[in-house]
Amino acid sequence: MKQLRTYLFFISIIFTGCIFAQDEEPKKISARDTLPPGEKYGLRAGVDLARILRTSVDDNYSGFEIEADYRVYRKLYIAGEIGNESLIRDEENVNVEGSGSYIRAGIDYNIYDNWYGMQNSIYVGVRYGFSTFDQTLNEYNIFTGTNFFGENTITEPISEDGLTASWVELVLGLEVELIHNFYLGASISLRNLVSEETPDRFDNLYIPGFGRTNDFSDIGVGYNYTISYLLPLFKKKK
Repeated sequence: MKQLRTYLFFISIIFTGCIFAQDEEPKKISARDTLPPGEKYGLRAGVDLARILRTSVDDNYSGFEIEADYRVYRKLYIAGEIGNESLIRDEENVNVEGSGSYIRAGIDYNIYDNWYGMQNSIYVGVRYGFSTFDQTLNEYNIFTGTNFFGENTITEPISEDGLTASWVELVLGLEVELIHNFYLGASISLRNLVSEETPDRFDNLYIPGFGRTNDFSDIGVGYNYTISYLLPLFKKKK
């Protein structure tokens, strides 16, 4: 719940910036103009700042993600993310590391109407995600009735390589143009596992690209804070 409040806080900050940008006086079009305003179409690519920041402050985590979208129609974008990450979950009785690569691909639909010259967006989207990863059980505790202290800690690692998982997700996000062709973005996603390979002797506690897992639900939550650049390829009439 604390993480969710943090996600919503950052998204609200960027959303406010988007509203302020919309309230600015629109660019006036002279009556002598013979062509309607044109909107930029092209490839926008960037990196996830949240993963870079978390890597620098969390010794149990490392990750990097590249995100991109391509505008195909006025409000429709092809979008996706590709990345690599690793997380050590140090629980009360187990210490497990999940690490690997992932890709998410889908579409975004912009529900925000810009004034002339602006290309901010508030969008909803869907993704299909796929991950290949390894799981390593670094140590775990077992209870033995013959042991005076009640439990033993086993520190010999158990590894399982070449695991896969897939999921679908619903995304809500926004992109705000800070300066010419540079964008600040934020998004939150609700994910549902479709398939999952697990090690023979223990369960996955973390799937790269999807996030933490548990025994109670196949639902996960993710977030992104991005900085990106739009490479304009051509313009179309609005």
